[in-house]
Amino acid sequence: MNNYYGNTWEEQRKQEFISSGLASTFMRQVYAIMAVGLFITGLTAWFVGGQLLAGEWQFLLDSPTRYIVMFAPLAFVLALSFGINKMSYPVANLVFGLYALVNGITFSFIFFVFTIDSIATTFFITAGMFGAMALYGLTTKKDLSSWGSILIMGVFGLIIAGIANIWLQSGMLSFVQSIIGVVIFCGLTAYDTQKIMAIGAEAHTQHGAESVSVQKVALMGALSLYLDFINLFWYLLRLFGGRRD
Repeated sequence: MNNYYGNTWEEQRKQEFISSGLASTFMRQVYAIMAVGLFITGLTAWFVGGQLLAGEWQFLLDSPTRYIVMFAPLAFVLALSFGINKMSYPVANLVFGLYALVNGITFSFIFFVFTIDSIATTFFITAGMFGAMALYGLTTKKDLSSWGSILIMGVFGLIIAGIANIWLQSGMLSFVQSIIGVVIFCGLTAYDTQKIMAIGAEAHTQHGAESVSVQKVALMGALSLYLDFINLFWYLLRLFGGRRD
């Protein structure tokens, strides 16, 4: 993967993948799966958030249930990441759909903190930034593989800073963390897009366009970009979201 753009044979395979139209078909499949996941998450968050604001479904705020809702999405991501090779494609799709739904329940709590107008505005800002970085990842001739380790280290840094701020309760640390988070997930969007297209080219060469392996690669690519979008949205919301009185 790291030699994808530096190796002549790999570069030729990439160009054949693009010129044949397979790349656009493959990436459309990736974005379609991601869009369905985002739709499920958004619709679920809106519905559950409305129920909570109306005083219904208070059981979701109870301590045991709250922690289940918080950590259940991680279980689905781990199941897909480590178990997809053992799953059939329909089962993997179902797991992704369930993950998107549970993630929507988790995100429903933003309706308690931020106004609906600011949530909607931030979503469209996120879509614009995500689209721009994805386009860069698709079109640039620069090899972005060197970004990977730096960006992953940045993600771990964000996690550590977030845990530390639970006790510190520092507004300044939260603000800086949000800015860095936006930068990191913009970078990951471009990096993941380029990486997904490279893996897609390899999968098409080895297994053929209609193979289950290519479909699973598209699904995992969609999961990566879904996570990039969700995290970018969250950090932008922390920066620009209008809080409820």
